[in-house]
Amino acid sequence: MSSIVKSLRLLADPTRLRLLLLLHTQELSVAEIQEILGMGQSRISSHLAQLKRAGFLADRRAGKNILYGPAREDTTAAHPQLRDLVKASAREIPEAATDQSALKLVLKKRSDRARTYFDQLAGKFGRSYCPGRSWEALAHMLLTLVPPMVVADLGAGEGTLSQLLARRAKRVIAIDSSENMVAYGRDLAKSQGFTNLDFRLGDIEDPPIKAGTVDLALLSQALHHAASPDRAIAAAHRILAPGGRLIILDLLAHNFEQARELYADLWLGFTEGELTRLLTAARFKDVQTSVVSREAKSPHFQTVLATAAKG
Repeated sequence: MSSIVKSLRLLADPTRLRLLLLLHTQELSVAEIQEILGMGQSRISSHLAQLKRAGFLADRRAGKNILYGPAREDTTAAHPQLRDLVKASAREIPEAATDQSALKLVLKKRSDRARTYFDQLAGKFGRSYCPGRSWEALAHMLLTLVPPMVVADLGAGEGTLSQLLARRAKRVIAIDSSENMVAYGRDLAKSQGFTNLDFRLGDIEDPPIKAGTVDLALLSQALHHAASPDRAIAAAHRILAPGGRLIILDLLAHNFEQARELYADLWLGFTEGELTRLLTAARFKDVQTSVVSREAKSPHFQTVLATAAKG
């Protein structure tokens, strides 16, 4: 860990400050940073390497890309004075505001790529293969339900699960970021006569649902599509009423890299330990995880079930 004096020398460079301001809120690839800052790759890589060595940043591989973000135990956490200095610097660096605007555009491009994939699948999920989507796994989740209740299906897609839940739940709010998926789900719900099924366009990291109004939140094969799984889980905690429960069905961690291109997956599943850590960090209680299914065909995707309660 760098000393405060060494850290101050490192942070005296405006470019490194701009990088910290960006990367302390969002993981980015070098190509995305280039687009935001308008600088050459070698220059950016040099600054990133220095910040990483000093303990400010960490990196991880995601398919073909290396993503940079805050270190789990970063230098500013050890020295709160540095964290305050970094935040205060945003007011003195003219480019900081422009960087945040450019960041929003970069993140929108990410979202648009995933949305395009799901728009093309609208109305085809029942006839197309999707890893982890099995009736065996869904049955494990449905058995944990205790109706009547208000349910939020986060990342609902075209709403197959939402319709099943609506048969017994008091109310189901289905959230998806794809306009085509939401439109298809609404039409299907209307044709099936569901009056307690509400489809809404939105992001699972910030669902358009009032805080504290949901009894059960579901993330069924949706978390690995979230840019920030921790934010999605924190959002679920926000919308749940005290005593409400969160249920996650997702892929167990795997090495099938083609899933990023084939299914627009941002994460290659999660270990039981990772889900436990994410849920605990979001202040959930009574966290439990288990592997509930394994597909017979290669690449043998497995499905993990995680449940937790809001204290």
